[in-house]
This record gives sequence, structure tokens and C-alpha cells, in this order.
Amino acid sequence: MRAFATQSLLALTTLWMLSALIFLGIRILPGDVAVAILGQGATEESLVALRHSLGLDSSAWQQYWLWLNQLLHGELGNSLTTNAPFGPVLLGRLGNTLELALLSTALVVPLSLLLGVVSVIQEGRGFDRACNAVVLFLLSMPAFLVGYMLIVSLSVSIDLFPSLSIVTQDMAVGGYLWAMTLPVLTLTLSVLPYIVRMTRGALLDVMQAPYIEIAVLKGLPRWHIVVVHALPNAVGVIIQTIALNVAYMVAGVVVIEQIFVYPGLGQYMVDAVGKRDIPVVQVVALFFGATYIILNRLADSFSRNSNPRLKGEA
Repeated sequence: MRAFATQSLLALTTLWMLSALIFLGIRILPGDVAVAILGQGATEESLVALRHSLGLDSSAWQQYWLWLNQLLHGELGNSLTTNAPFGPVLLGRLGNTLELALLSTALVVPLSLLLGVVSVIQEGRGFDRACNAVVLFLLSMPAFLVGYMLIVSLSVSIDLFPSLSIVTQDMAVGGYLWAMTLPVLTLTLSVLPYIVRMTRGALLDVMQAPYIEIAVLKGLPRWHIVVVHALPNAVGVIIQTIALNVAYMVAGVVVIEQIFVYPGLGQYMVDAVGKRDIPVVQVVALFFGATYIILNRLADSFSRNSNPRLKGEA
């Protein structure tokens, strides 16, 4: 319990430091927000009036504490470009991003675990060597290149899937899944090699344990040893890897959403950066950071509870 309280306090402290870094990082970007909103032809008087109305003429610390106080009271603020609360728009975009991440997770997790386990069962054989070659190839491919290759091969060449993933609330399930295929495949292929590689490595480490040698001497088949004896003891490392990659799916979809023009949170953030819409950028960036922190904390807690040697420290 004490360790849980310590870890929770550490997570909150990390989140607070992240909010400060996001705020300062955005403030040092070149350009003037007032000029970006009113345009280059705006008069100095109108620029001064706008800066005052937005609170941009106060000190950085005052602006930061005002923003932090709003967040603590559940107020996201107004968009600078529309001068209206952006909470409803953000929630809609967040739902789209979570749908993309959940669909990709539902595909990549069982597939990665299956490939990793079978690779260890077939260690040194043709399947293992082929799987390692594919994993290394995918590791060397950035997500945007995977996306463009899928567009060229599956959309332009054979016109099987749409290159733009435009989804609406009234779409049928079949049409929705058809439009989501390419971004889901891109996200899956970008994350799959990391989970496969870590699953294989964790299982091979456990396979060196003395009790595994005893199981081998008893004549148990290798698949039984890997699945029944090795996998439960490697689950902590595997869960941590999955959690971090799921966090990447949520927070790392910015490039993928831009490629496929998918109306998610990542594209919303990129548009806000181009318009210098500071409140939107701050909140979205903080959400992405909080996703990493929370999932990492959950993975650490699960690893401790799944390991008898660490359970007493949780």
C-alpha cells in the first residue's frame, strides 16, 4: 500500500512537470498568436487588444497558473480560433482516436503474442528465422512509410481500400470497418514487431531457468513447456510492453491520422498547431502524456502483482 501511494504521488508529480514543460515548450515557439489569428495586416491597436483579451500580455507564470487552475476545475477553456469551448469537439475526436487504437489493439495483441510464442516453440527453425527477418524489416520502417506503402499497394494499385479514412456517425458497420482498414493495418504493423520481439526475448530468458531444464528432462513437449511453464513467468514483461505500445497507439497516431485524413485527436492537434491555437495544443499534448503515465503505472502494478517476489512491495 505504501508503494502504491508512492508510485501514485510520483505519477502525479510527473504529470505536473509534464504540464509545465508543455506550457513552456509552446510559449518558446516562434511567431505571434495574435498575428496568426488576425493576420499580417492587423493594426498594432487590434493586436494589443487581442493579446489583452486572451491574457497573453500577462507573465508566463500567471498564464500557467491560470491554465492549471482551469484544468483542476474541469475547464478546458476556449479555442483561440473559434472563441468557443472546444471540449465537445475534443471529446468527439478523442472517441475516434480511441476507436482506432482499440481496433488496432484487438488485432495486434493476439497476433503478436501468437507469433512470439510460436517463434520460441520453433526456435532456430524456418518459421523462427522468417519471423525474425520480418520483424527486423518492420522495425526499420517508420510508420508514415508503412502507411504510404499500404496506400500505394492496396488503394492506388488495386483499389481495394479507400486511401482517405473519412468516417461519420451514421455509417454502417461494414462501411466503417472498410474505411478503417488501412489506418488499423498501419498502426498494427508499426507496433507488432516490438511486441513480438519483446515476447520472444522474455520467453527465451525464462527458458534458461533451472525448472525449465527439469521440465525438459521429464520429456515434456516444447510447446507445453513454453505455454504452460514459461509464458506465465514472462507475462509481467509482456504486459509492460503491451501497455507502452497501446499508449503509443493512442498518443502516436498523429502521423497516421494525418496520412489518412482520419478525424481523430492527432489531426486535431496538428491543425491547432498550424493555427497557433494554444489552449487546444496544450490540452491534447497533456492528454497524450497522461496516457503514457497512466498505462505505464497500470503495467507496473500488474507486473508486481503477477510476480510473487514483488507482490509484497506493491
